[in-house]
Amino acid sequence: MIRSAVEEDFPVLLSIEQRAGERLRGHVAFPVFAAHGLTAGELSDGLRQRLLWVVQDNDRMIAGYLLGGELDGELYIRQMDVDPAYGRKGHGRRLLRHACDTGRSRGYRQALLTTLRGVRWNAPFYESEGFVELPVVQHASAMRAVLEHERALGFPMHLRVAMVKSLLDG
Repeated sequence: MIRSAVEEDFPVLLSIEQRAGERLRGHVAFPVFAAHGLTAGELSDGLRQRLLWVVQDNDRMIAGYLLGGELDGELYIRQMDVDPAYGRKGHGRRLLRHACDTGRSRGYRQALLTTLRGVRWNAPFYESEGFVELPVVQHASAMRAVLEHERALGFPMHLRVAMVKSLLDG
C-alpha cells in the first residue's frame, strides 16, 4: 500500500535511507552518500508539496519512500529508498509509478532525476521504467545547478547521470 507520508514517519525514513545506503559500501560514491543524508527539513518540503510517499509491506511496516520535488517546472525524483529487508518485492517500482502517475495528474510533462550509472538498482532500474539519459546539452539551469551541487558534495561525476521520462504517454 502506498500512502502520503506524515511527519511521524521521518525517523523511519531517515533510518531506511541509511540502511539502503549501506548497499553501496565499497563503491566510490559511498562516502558521499554516508556524509550527506536527507534532513527532516527536506522531508518537510516534500510533505508540504504533497510529494512524499511511503510504501508499506504486507506487515504494514514502512518498506520504502519516495521524496519528490519540482525542478525546471517538472517532477523531480529527489530520493527513493527501499529498506534492504524489503527489497526485491517491487516496492520501489510501485513508488516510482505512483510518483509518475501523480506527476502526470498534476500536469507535469516529465519526471527528472539524477542517479548512479552502473549500479543495478540505480540507472538500469530507472531505464527499465522508461527513463533515458538526459543529454548534457538539454540540461536546463536547475538541473545544471543540481549536478554542480552534487559535484561540490564530492560525487564522482563521471558516475552520475541525469535522466528523464516523458509523462505524456500515459
